Amino acid sequence: MPQDSERRKYLRLDSVLPVQFRLLSLDGKIFLSDWLQGFTCNISKGGIGLSINNLNPATAELIKSGQAKFCLQIEMPLTKGPVGAIAGLAHWEQVNQAENRYFAGLSYEDIDKLQNLRILRYARTKRYFAPWAMAIILLLFIGFALDGYLNLRLVRGNKALVEQLIKILQESSVAKQKIKEITREREELKTNIQGLEMRIRDLGQEKTLNKDESKKTSLLNFQIEKLIQEKASLQDKLIGLQSKESVVTEELLMMDKRKAVLEKANLDKMYHWLSVHQNPRTGLVMSFEGDSDIAEWAFVYDQSLVVQAYTLFSDFPRAKKILDFFDKKAKRIDGRFINAYYVKDGAPAEYTVHCGPNLWLGIAVLQYTKKSQDLSYLPMAEDIAEATIYLQDQDAEGGLKGGPNTDWYATEHNLDGYAFFNMLYKLTGKQRYVSARDKVLNWLLLHAYDQPDIPIKRGKGDATIATDTYAWSIAAIGPQKLQELNLNPDQIVEFAEQNCAVEVNYLRPDGQSVKIKGFDFAPKQHLSRGGVVSPEWTSQMIMAFKILADYYYKKDMVAKARGYEQKADEYLAQLGNLLISSPSPSGQGEGCLPYATQEAVDTGHGWITPKGKATGSIAGTAYTLFAYYNYNPLDLKD
Repeated sequence: MPQDSERRKYLRLDSVLPVQFRLLSLDGKIFLSDWLQGFTCNISKGGIGLSINNLNPATAELIKSGQAKFCLQIEMPLTKGPVGAIAGLAHWEQVNQAENRYFAGLSYEDIDKLQNLRILRYARTKRYFAPWAMAIILLLFIGFALDGYLNLRLVRGNKALVEQLIKILQESSVAKQKIKEITREREELKTNIQGLEMRIRDLGQEKTLNKDESKKTSLLNFQIEKLIQEKASLQDKLIGLQSKESVVTEELLMMDKRKAVLEKANLDKMYHWLSVHQNPRTGLVMSFEGDSDIAEWAFVYDQSLVVQAYTLFSDFPRAKKILDFFDKKAKRIDGRFINAYYVKDGAPAEYTVHCGPNLWLGIAVLQYTKKSQDLSYLPMAEDIAEATIYLQDQDAEGGLKGGPNTDWYATEHNLDGYAFFNMLYKLTGKQRYVSARDKVLNWLLLHAYDQPDIPIKRGKGDATIATDTYAWSIAAIGPQKLQELNLNPDQIVEFAEQNCAVEVNYLRPDGQSVKIKGFDFAPKQHLSRGGVVSPEWTSQMIMAFKILADYYYKKDMVAKARGYEQKADEYLAQLGNLLISSPSPSGQGEGCLPYATQEAVDTGHGWITPKGKATGSIAGTAYTLFAYYNYNPLDLKD
């Protein structure tokens, strides 16, 4: 019988395979037993270790005597049949007497080389698979845990960034209010001191006139001395106020520096929020993150704003993904795009066709074309123009209906049309678009700007006040052109501010209540819901103020320009208070803005604000970026 050294010359691989075997005579001619069952304990190139349970003692003695060899049928998983082999006994051992369990070390005498290699490959694979699998699982677990930890840290960091900005905006607001109070008190003290100085001077003159009357002179001296003491007391207070003002002003300057850093960081996060929600398959971006009813909807107007945001940041590949969808995949009805599509597959979310969303998509194409110098999508913009001109030709006054199947006319759509045709003419030089633009302007003069008491009507025969028509009149037509048309741009924005500016208590998603000053969709007094601030429409008014500031700076009317600039800055600072953290895992807590300060309320113009206290809005977020970066979507910058 071979020694242990002989048995160990081959690498042993632990592997369990079922084995059937019969005992053969040493000459291999006679079977000495029926088929018996066993299983491998280990496998090597030269043989196998076979474990046998419940073996008949007589058979065990036959094997032990060395007067038999083994005819093997080794079962291999996932193969058609077993592997046959003839093996001799190399080692025999009784493992458990009570259970008649034995171990046989067998050495191959005859086995097909390829089949033997197949057994060895399987055994090696099985031997190393478990630890490798466990290692891979462990690595994946560590990776997921690390990713979760980093993601949690990122979410917390992004939320902290938002919270820091909100906190410093509130502290800055308190400091500014203190400065206002100090300034008012300081001016009152100065006025009182000037009044005392005049009384002292008057009493001095009276003293000179009555210098011969000692009794009266003495009284006047007493009164003068008393006034001088009072003046000195007021001057001490004034010095104290000036010192206090200096301290608060210094604090405010430090806050402003910190605020500028935080604003820039949050603006970057807001843009990233717009980026991470772009669907890789369609290129579309969900309009509202948080409202379950329309969670997967991509409104065309919002896609226009996202394209322009990507273009503003020179992120042309992202902009192209959206434009490719509309150019090559989006369903159209009679050549026009429908109002909304599903983000995941681009299928229609509704089959309504309105003029405005199509015009805004065209505007996005023109802004992209101008900045990127990529002319690929200009034909799509001209297709939109032709479909709109067809609609315009159906109206004797050159106006644009709300859509091909509507009877109403909206001022906002006609302002969109004016801006679109004007921009398209600038890019192509085609007179056809000048004619279409001027027809729209004629309609606006006839139906939107025809009432002196309400500068701009919402639509044909509709005197309802809509804030966006005031802002877009400045943005689309421009103050210079408005004045040429005998329309007062100052009166337009003053009317909007007097009627549509509101201050509301906004309950933030974290439960904190903050005061917000901004613009409502409509005059507050016309709606029972009270005031609502829209970040989008507030940003539109900020743009109008900035446009007017630039206009008056060019006319060297510096005081007026600074007044509008100050208004823009004040409302812009208010928008920071509306910043919320993205609620979705993909948003990672990054900053975005809601659609409005109240959920699910009537805007006053036929639609309801989205549901959800933490619902992020493309329009609110993108337009806030436009306001910060002084970007006017309704005009091509030279």
